[in-house]
Amino acid sequence: MIKTRFAPSPTGVLHVGGARTALFCWLYSKKMKGKFVLRIEDTDLERSTPESVQAILDAMQWLGLDYDEGPYYQTQRFEHYRKAIAQLLEQGDAYYCQCSRERLEDLREQQMKDKQKPRYDGCCRELGLGPQAGSSMVVRFRNPQQGMVSFKDHVKGAVSVDNRELDDLIIERSDGSPTYNLSVVVDDMEMDITHVLRGDDHVNNTPRQVNILRALGATVPEYAHVPMILGDDGKRLSKRHGAVGVMEYFEAGYLPEAMLNYLVRLGWSHGDQEIFTRDEMIELFSLDGLNKSASSFNTEKLNWINQQYLMRAPLDSIVGLVEQRLLRLQIDHSGVLDFASVVDLYRQRVSTINELVDSILYYFQDFNDYDAKAAAKVLKASALRPLQCLHERLTLLDSWTADDIHALIEAITVELDVGMGKVGQPLRVAVTGGSFSPPIDQTLELLGKERSLARLERAIDHISEKQEQ
Repeated sequence: MIKTRFAPSPTGVLHVGGARTALFCWLYSKKMKGKFVLRIEDTDLERSTPESVQAILDAMQWLGLDYDEGPYYQTQRFEHYRKAIAQLLEQGDAYYCQCSRERLEDLREQQMKDKQKPRYDGCCRELGLGPQAGSSMVVRFRNPQQGMVSFKDHVKGAVSVDNRELDDLIIERSDGSPTYNLSVVVDDMEMDITHVLRGDDHVNNTPRQVNILRALGATVPEYAHVPMILGDDGKRLSKRHGAVGVMEYFEAGYLPEAMLNYLVRLGWSHGDQEIFTRDEMIELFSLDGLNKSASSFNTEKLNWINQQYLMRAPLDSIVGLVEQRLLRLQIDHSGVLDFASVVDLYRQRVSTINELVDSILYYFQDFNDYDAKAAAKVLKASALRPLQCLHERLTLLDSWTADDIHALIEAITVELDVGMGKVGQPLRVAVTGGSFSPPIDQTLELLGKERSLARLERAIDHISEKQEQ
């Protein structure tokens, strides 16, 4: 059975790169009808926090990346690691090392001075040392000194490394805790992981892990090392490129389905197709489709994909998300007669739920100021007469429907002998505060007669006061 795993370290939030790795692991396990394991690699006791663990779990839940096993926690598996280390010592595939930190630092300094690759020199390899009470000894893996270590990589192809390039890495620290390379190997072995998909920053660890796996008599999994995600400037993705934590996108009003769709295209492709349902991702995903070069994160592309999902999603689901945001802002929307219609009008014109909420706030509360650019461009002396005519005729309008409002606006343009923009745009800025809204006749219908007239009066007063100054 195919089995993949996602193994984040809880030293912060779940980042975009980690979420993409989790998605690829999840997709492959689903595609192959296998299992997906979540493993929390929390052995860095100084940096790992419960808050970070929760942040990872929250992000996985939001994205809908359900796991078949786990979460496993490495801090609860120390006995498994000790057992493996004992096996390696007994087989002669590991040994105790008493080299002090000072000696190792001096060795590294000398090697760099001699322009050599910094590496452990095997000082204690043949000393046959045993554990000593009260000492600060570590345990090192006895890496083979001859031959090549090879593994199959679905992204990079066949990879081979000369064993002479690898030194004897530490597998147990002086405090008795296991190191990353040892614990990962034991977990992958005992959890029967068949495919390891991870970032290519781990590719240098893989030859070492393969040698440890073989020493333990384990089956070596297949690997896929995915290139990193870059910013638009070609540099590694970081805060300067915008949000990098997955839940920041939740807070910003992105849809989880859109986020998954965008992430899957960051390093995988299926022809020129851009929009994928979750079922399509599972059906079409393959390791052979993984890109060999780094991908660039593009917020504009993410916004476009999110907009596609906003427009295509069932209206009631979008309404629910907007209601949640309004609730957080402590805004009561119950006074809007057809709230769903308001949401439907605006979701065609925005990229995120937050933008949608910001765009419709004028329906629920009066705005303090006009958009400065819109007011300067539109609310001028030339707009005073059209706005006065609108206020006068709309006051007398009995049937407050979009069709009747539209007919009235058209009649005023004919009477004043001006284009629609000379009437419609001042009206839009007057009632919404800005230059962006759905069709103005629909906007007025949903806003209601009383509030529309009150805002027209305010705009007329605004222009009149400017003229008197």
